[in-house]
Amino acid sequence: MEAVASPRQESYGPITRGCQWLKALPNKFCDKTMGIARKMKKLGQDDPRRIVHSLKVGLALTLVSLFYYFEPLYDSFGNSAIWAVMTVVLVLEFSVGGTLGKGLNRILATLVAAALGAGAHRLANLSGRTGEPILTATFVFIIAGIATFLRFLPRLKARYDYGMMIFILTFCMVSVSGYRDDQVLKMAHHRFLTILIGCCTSLIVCIFIFPVWIGEDLHNSVAANMGKLANFLEAFGDEYFKVSEESNENNKSYLQGYTSVLTSKSSEENMVNFARWEPGHGRFRFRHPWKMYLKVGNLTRDCAYKVEALNTYLNCKIQTPAEIRGKIQGPCKRVSLECSRALKEMSSAFRKMVLTRSAIMHIENSKKAEEELKSLLKTNLWEEADLLEIIPAASVATLLPEIIGCIEKISEAVNELGEAASFRKINATVLPEQQDSIQQDFNTATPMPHSVITMAE
Repeated sequence: MEAVASPRQESYGPITRGCQWLKALPNKFCDKTMGIARKMKKLGQDDPRRIVHSLKVGLALTLVSLFYYFEPLYDSFGNSAIWAVMTVVLVLEFSVGGTLGKGLNRILATLVAAALGAGAHRLANLSGRTGEPILTATFVFIIAGIATFLRFLPRLKARYDYGMMIFILTFCMVSVSGYRDDQVLKMAHHRFLTILIGCCTSLIVCIFIFPVWIGEDLHNSVAANMGKLANFLEAFGDEYFKVSEESNENNKSYLQGYTSVLTSKSSEENMVNFARWEPGHGRFRFRHPWKMYLKVGNLTRDCAYKVEALNTYLNCKIQTPAEIRGKIQGPCKRVSLECSRALKEMSSAFRKMVLTRSAIMHIENSKKAEEELKSLLKTNLWEEADLLEIIPAASVATLLPEIIGCIEKISEAVNELGEAASFRKINATVLPEQQDSIQQDFNTATPMPHSVITMAE
């Protein structure tokens, strides 16, 4: 009797399983639909500009579609009007810089390629019906080969890769199609006009309707990256030396925020390439030094790699005992907190496009704490401790001075960029009585508030 399986344990037949699947299908469909709806809602809430951009693309496509709806416009261009629609789809980007870059690339490439294609067709036509295909194929081979090779040049690829691709496409279409179509000049003329109309429509919609300036995004992104490193260094001291046993959710989020800085290189390079196409707008003047943002970004990433190394010792399997770590707790926390404050000052001033020397005071304070830390390490501080237990704390003590050097380089690069971009200059001084309170706060285990700064034009 025990060997007999119950009906619930028996396997269902295919018909029963099919009925159960069909019965559960509406609920699965509703769950999938609601999941997609929640993702779309979150996507729009994270950046409402995405919704605006979608509406702008729809508006631009509606405007260029008028070539098909109205007979006079369609009679003027015929089937070539579809190129205006295709141009809007290909050119209209999220930002003004991206749209300007692609639009100008497409216009210039189409104009030059159409002229060369028409000229190649004319020369090939003079050679007679027998030599025309041979000469046309030769032109296509030479021009396409040279243009493709030029696409490998780093400077051309960064700004004109899309234009070179459109150049090859247009030249081949005009020169090759001319072999079967005698009205090649009319075709090239119509194609250029429709592309010009599509590009102009995209630029007008992108610039005059809630424009998104990629230069501002780049500026804020570089400032935010410095702030993420500052948040990590602010939380590192409490987390590593375990000032309080209570879990702090802010500390946990701060300790993970720096990871996005490590992978920001490609996005910054793309933003710089797009920002260089943008005209002067707002606080960003004509010929703004966009390339210098790459230097600040690279130095910030160098500091982030040091922070990444520092972060490994938070979850290291072999941990230095708390009583040993306590011997270097004071100077290490001072270095960490002062570096955090220096980065926060730079991030805030950079975001506001202000030149101030308030971060220098924090860098100098961190150097004083570094000297104290070095003096401690030179003494017989850990002579009775196990070597394996010493290594993690000693590594932390050697990484913090390296971070000071990185922050000092970032400060110099930010000042250079500010001078080149004509940031507004502000003199910042710290009152003597505030300096005493700063030193007193450092001697405590809890983080101190920012020092009060008196601003004078």
